[in-house]
Amino acid sequence: MGKITGFLDYERKNSRTLPPAERLKNFREFHVPLEEEEQERQGARCMDCGVPFCQSGCMLCGMTSGCPLNNLCPEWNDALYHSNWDLAFRRLLKTNAFPEFTGRVCPALCEAACTCGLHGPAVSIRENELSIIEHAFLSGTMKAKPPKVRTGKKIAVIGSGPAGLSAAYWLNQRGHSVTVYERSDRIGGLLMYGIPNMKLDKSMIARRQALLEAEGITFVTGADVGKDGAYAAAKLKQDYDSIVLACGASNPRDIKAPGRESEGIYFAVDYLSRTTKTLLDTGFQDNGGTAAAGKNVVVIGGGDTGNDCVGTVLRQGAKSVVQLEMMPKPPAERTADNSWPEWPRVLKTDYGQEEAASLFGSDPRVYQTTVKEFKADKNGKLKSLVTISLKPQRDEKTGRMNMVPVEGSEKELKAELVLIAAGFLGAQSYVADAFSVKLSPRTTIDANDSDFATSDPKVFACGDVRRGQSLVVWALHEGYAAASSVDKKLMGYTGIE
Repeated sequence: MGKITGFLDYERKNSRTLPPAERLKNFREFHVPLEEEEQERQGARCMDCGVPFCQSGCMLCGMTSGCPLNNLCPEWNDALYHSNWDLAFRRLLKTNAFPEFTGRVCPALCEAACTCGLHGPAVSIRENELSIIEHAFLSGTMKAKPPKVRTGKKIAVIGSGPAGLSAAYWLNQRGHSVTVYERSDRIGGLLMYGIPNMKLDKSMIARRQALLEAEGITFVTGADVGKDGAYAAAKLKQDYDSIVLACGASNPRDIKAPGRESEGIYFAVDYLSRTTKTLLDTGFQDNGGTAAAGKNVVVIGGGDTGNDCVGTVLRQGAKSVVQLEMMPKPPAERTADNSWPEWPRVLKTDYGQEEAASLFGSDPRVYQTTVKEFKADKNGKLKSLVTISLKPQRDEKTGRMNMVPVEGSEKELKAELVLIAAGFLGAQSYVADAFSVKLSPRTTIDANDSDFATSDPKVFACGDVRRGQSLVVWALHEGYAAASSVDKKLMGYTGIE
């Protein structure tokens, strides 16, 4: 520990963000990194506490506390403070194969559990992490390291999202020959098409793909395994020693309300995917030729995907935007029953809501509200929707708190575009059917927690396809754990550590 009083001597400083009026002009990332000296100083704020909850990844009250990857945060924070960027990089990569992704999109579970955050601002762990990996890329320290010995085993990974990439990385480093099959035209899964470019620039994925290919991993895009006859599951099971299913939880939860068939209602993931694909294919800039331009937009869902939709429609020139949230507005600070180091159930204002407030003068979120009816014009095009307020009410039989409609609270909102960001239900059944593996009651692929094995001894599953909709950091963890299990199955022991 180089600076024992660092958390007292230095204030937390984050990267500078461009003002909303400037960043809304394009789809580029809008964070300006700190100067190197200041970033090193931020590493000094790490307390080297006796029990570093930041790296625990344990479950408290049904929520994750600390990093599921068990990142060695105190170690690389200290190395950063001592200007030893190379050591910080090596300790970071020990547990996290893709810190350039988590450093951009992770909600920083580590910071929520940071001991320094108990009585003040937490250590800026996520930005320290991102600065370390980006420094490694810029300095040339981050380079391809193909395995020196191959085992002769062949493994197919179905899906190139964070879980698939993680599994492929670790299995390839072990010396197995890995081929990743992706049904889209580009790799990355939700990293590519589920997260907007201003949150994760897609050049970061291309940069990483080049490294993985140089290390020996083969990517096959446009391969819809289980649906496309050219990539039949039976043939893959014949050609490969093991199969890892990492194809995500891509069944979106729908809104069952009259008028749902009206033109102008889309699932958020489809809308975000089309926007990113258009951006990458044609390089559109600003507000030209886009779906939300000049429209009144309603986003249904208050999570990260809903926020991403808000930020995207604003860049496309939406006339107005409202974000509906079923649950009550969270408190501004932790309540007595939500103490540290639990995940804080507090109000979070993300970049999209911040931009909407700057543009229209108020937060776009409307709490305890849902859709009662969609209304269309004579041509079947959406023109408005009817909302209804909700109130919490405890079920006398189960004791559960449910949100129930408030009679007479209906309101009508203009809307020519509605984006449904209500989450996902589970895996698409055709993948499970193709590989003859069982589904769980939650419609995810039934693979156990201990070794990620399915009902077919040759097939494993990890990430959202197994655990349901979750965080990128959990997908990376599951990819690592599944890779270790596959390795043990093939070799009799695991060399992945």
